[in-house]
Formats: sequence, structure tokens, C-alpha cells
Amino acid sequence: MISAVAVVIPARDEHRRIRSCLRAVRHALDRLPEGITHTVCVVADRCTDHTAALAATELPTAHIVTTDADLTIGEVRDLGVRTARTVLEGHSAARTWLLSTDADTVVHHDWARRHVRLADAGIDAVAGVAHLDRPAGPTRAALERYAAVVGRASGPWGHGNVYGANLGVRADAFDAVGGFGAVPVGEDHDLWVRLGAAGYARRHADIPVVTSGRHVGRARGGLADLLAALGD
Repeated sequence: MISAVAVVIPARDEHRRIRSCLRAVRHALDRLPEGITHTVCVVADRCTDHTAALAATELPTAHIVTTDADLTIGEVRDLGVRTARTVLEGHSAARTWLLSTDADTVVHHDWARRHVRLADAGIDAVAGVAHLDRPAGPTRAALERYAAVVGRASGPWGHGNVYGANLGVRADAFDAVGGFGAVPVGEDHDLWVRLGAAGYARRHADIPVVTSGRHVGRARGGLADLLAALGD
């Protein structure tokens, strides 16, 4: 049974969204079963705004890491995981669940609880779904094309998509495959593929989050770039 949960959130210049992100994460963690220890780490990555200060104000219990190093998104997420786990050193890796989301994302109030439920059922990695925040800017054409991309990945196994904004992994499995790789884009897919190749039990689950549909994002080659391309 899971005894500890760590939530990792990379953030770059997200002063407009970090508070709503952390508010939702706090509500989700508050709904975890009694007895589960939890912690949150925000990695403020080369921010030029007040993201770190706003995060600390919104969630004083969170661990805020600031870095000006030229890190890939994979290295940023991995830094967040390592930082969060220092707080959870008394918990075995087999009973620790690592949750990843993004600073421009709002998780559902049952997000953490549903991830843990699957972990307790023996699943080692869970990929949830990400719905787009329509007011953020995608055109109808871009939304329709995005829906088609998502639909093509669906099958008997579930929705078939992997998002860093909604990903959960058991810590011992995470450690065994080397954690997030030092890749500039696709760190979520990279980890997911390595977990599968190592034989870990993975599940695509209809656990929702709502993420920004903006066309100008923080990570080159990320969702924002895809939406911009689909809107052309």
C-alpha cells in the first residue's frame, strides 16, 4: 500500500497560473486516505518573474527549488523528484508514488486519490488524460485536429497518451529505469517507454487534468508547439 506521495511541478514564468495549479494540488492531496504522507516540490526553472514567491505564498509547505542552470525539462523534473524524496526518506520506494504535473495545469480533486488507488492495485505507472483549457487560445480547427491525434492513440488499453502534466510512477520502478532522462522534450514518453521495456505494469487511465491550450509554451517541442502547428 502506498504510504507517501510526492508531487513535482516544473515552472518557468508561470506567475499567472501557479497559484491555481497549487490550489488544485492541495485540494487533491487533502483527499488522500488518512495516513499517507505527502509533499510538493516546485522547480522554478530560469524564471524571470515572481513564480517562486507566489508558489511559496500559495502553498507554504511546498519545497521551492530555484535554478538558473541550463537544464533540460527531463533534468528539471528529475531535480524535483530528488528534492521531494529527501522529505520522504523514511518511506520505502515501493510504497512511494511520484506524481508529475505542470504549472499551467489544474488537477481534479480526485487526481491523487485515483492514482494511489491504481498503485495499490499493483500498477507501477499511470498515464492520465489532459483536457485543454479552451479560453487559452486554441482555434476550433486546432482542437478538432488535436482530438484526432488523441483519438488515434486510443485502443483497448485505454486512451494511449502520456502527459508529463498527469503522470504517476512508483518510486522503485522510477529508480530501476533511471528516472527522467536528460532529454529536451518528450521526457514523459521516454520514461513511459523504458518502464514498459523493463516489464513494469502500466495503465492509461481516465483521470483528468485541465491544461493550458496556449500556442506559446515553455518547452520547445511541447504541447503548445503541437497546438500551434495544428492551428496552421
